[in-house]
Amino acid sequence: QMADPFLYDTGRRSRYGCLGHEVQIEHIKAYVCRPSFFTDKAVIVIHDIFGWLFPDIRYIVDLIAGHGYITICPDFFKGTEPWKTTDHWADFADWMKDHDPTKVDKEADVVLKYLKEQCSAKKIGIVGFSWGGMAVHHLMLKNPQLTAGVSLYGRIIRDSEERYNLLNPTFFIFGEKDHTISYDQITLLEEKLKQYCRVAYKIKVYPGQVHGFAQLKPEDMKPDDKPYIEEARKDMIDWIKMFI
Repeated sequence: QMADPFLYDTGRRSRYGCLGHEVQIEHIKAYVCRPSFFTDKAVIVIHDIFGWLFPDIRYIVDLIAGHGYITICPDFFKGTEPWKTTDHWADFADWMKDHDPTKVDKEADVVLKYLKEQCSAKKIGIVGFSWGGMAVHHLMLKNPQLTAGVSLYGRIIRDSEERYNLLNPTFFIFGEKDHTISYDQITLLEEKLKQYCRVAYKIKVYPGQVHGFAQLKPEDMKPDDKPYIEEARKDMIDWIKMFI
């Protein structure tokens, strides 16, 4: 049985009044938030196991849009049920078989096309959390249209050495106390990237932080964690701004 990776109580988050709106793009619904001025820069946000409707992920979309990017969080689960706080972790492995973070290429292509054709986006970045962090790592190996990526606490899949030959700059964010990703895994990721990666990359581990730490809304943060959460978010935005 897998341990619940979210040490923050995901059931008792404060409500959030979203600033964006929902759109339908081919077979995918998506949440979009735009800055108040025209821009040709965009960021795709990939949700975690709780899906595109989860208030925390919409907060992140709005936050990135506030920095001047057309920001979009598509439903990468394509209308199927996300993981719920009431589900049993014993069933998680089976659920993951039907929600593979390395099978997101088709949806990513649909969203990229929308951003380019409907939103006039010329430079597009991608950010993903947990399940979405795994998806970002996958897409940064496959899709040269993505100018830069940020993978936040995505479990590191070890299926081949090809996994470290990133196409464009990628930043990996981890929490020191994330019990789903061991420090050894992070060290190995660093060694392999040094060996195979030919583009800019960065790995940073935030002291004392558990899985899921960087998505919290201000009112849900614990005072001791707040500086690290804010630092991770600033680092995430700075990485995007450096390349997009």
